[in-house]
Amino acid sequence: MTLIIGRKPVLEAINSDRNIEQIILRFGQKGGIINAIRIAAQKRKIKISEVSPKKYDEIITSKNSQGVAAKISERDYVLLDDLINSTKDKGQSLLLILEEIQDVQNLGAILRTAECANVDGVIITKHNSAPLTETVAKISAGAVEHLKISRVNNVASTIEILKQNGFWVVGTTLKNAVDYSSLDYKRPLVLILGNEQKGIKRLTSEKCDHLIKIPMEGKIQSLNVSVATGIILFEISRQRRS
Repeated sequence: MTLIIGRKPVLEAINSDRNIEQIILRFGQKGGIINAIRIAAQKRKIKISEVSPKKYDEIITSKNSQGVAAKISERDYVLLDDLINSTKDKGQSLLLILEEIQDVQNLGAILRTAECANVDGVIITKHNSAPLTETVAKISAGAVEHLKISRVNNVASTIEILKQNGFWVVGTTLKNAVDYSSLDYKRPLVLILGNEQKGIKRLTSEKCDHLIKIPMEGKIQSLNVSVATGIILFEISRQRRS
């Protein structure tokens, strides 16, 4: 069992297909989004428990919960095969691989951007990666509830499977890479972002069809991974709209 906290993430969770056990409200919560939570929960027949401030603070220790939390069952990850099959009828499908992204702030921000950029699915690594906690859900502004997320042991073998299913694989790195805006992204595509400090692994980069970078003009030679993700994803979106 885990918790999703915050008004918007809780509403997003209710409106998704997540298995929610209970909504917990701090007594006295009012407002439009609280009313929307009540209505949405009633439609799905989800139990709402309104508890005293003291009791609520005993249950929910976060100071930024905005007076509402949802108890949910542990997230069911999508199988890689199911994720691939769900994109087969889409000519220009887009998947995102996050290789050992460890900071929950970065993970949440990336997932929010991915949903806004209409990414078809996200693949994360089982080891050395931030888990999908309530903090990630809140930072993602509820986007985590609308994304298909798969979890894999090995990125290199995953790339091979994706290539066999018609995907082109693009990795981000500062070494031996071309300008990110120079590629044609109008094809079934996998974009790989790597660890905050180390980037993508050597074997991962060797298996990519293309390696790209965002040219830097300042004295600092790298961007935060969530910022870089947004820049590249919306370049992909721009090309596909044109």
